[in-house]
Amino acid sequence: MMMTKAIKMTNRMSRSASIALASIAAASVLAGCSVFQPAPVAVRAEPSYQDAGNNAFLLSSKDAVNQLLVGMDVNAVGPGPVLVATIVDVNDTSRSAPLGRTLSEQYATNMAMAGYNVKEIKLRGTVFVREGAGELLLSREVRDIARTHNAAMVLVGTYSPASAYTYVSMKLVRTEDSRIIRGYDYALPMDRDVKRLLGAPR
Repeated sequence: MMMTKAIKMTNRMSRSASIALASIAAASVLAGCSVFQPAPVAVRAEPSYQDAGNNAFLLSSKDAVNQLLVGMDVNAVGPGPVLVATIVDVNDTSRSAPLGRTLSEQYATNMAMAGYNVKEIKLRGTVFVREGAGELLLSREVRDIARTHNAAMVLVGTYSPASAYTYVSMKLVRTEDSRIIRGYDYALPMDRDVKRLLGAPR
């Protein structure tokens, strides 16, 4: 009788030990899975055509031209074209990155859409010359081109990259005496696209 009770008790203890061991093993397996489970991979969403249509960079160029021309009579320019020069680096006005060339193309497009007779000029040399205390004047080459095309004004501009923004200054200059008729300044955020257009590391 005593032996039977001892056997039953031993069997119960064995079952309890087995259950405990199984629980430990299961916990170990789950822990192992959590340790070695790969992290989810972030997938970058591709821009859509709707995003492209609402592109802030394009809209900022359009708004800049609109602000430059506010209140200006298109007929006052005369029959000749308005020349649009390449936007250049303010620190070296003989140099332009893809950003400057892209901006000048967009300015030309938006001025044409506003009703102006526009001719874009791609110069081999510089648009400006420095005179006096850092004053920027139109170069002789630009003035000669303007006379050839009977253009009364030239749209010129500079960009200046900084830490958080690239600052853009655009001016409508009378070719006869380099007088600034209109001007407008704005800033572009240093996002991925602007950095690439500047040729800077992304």
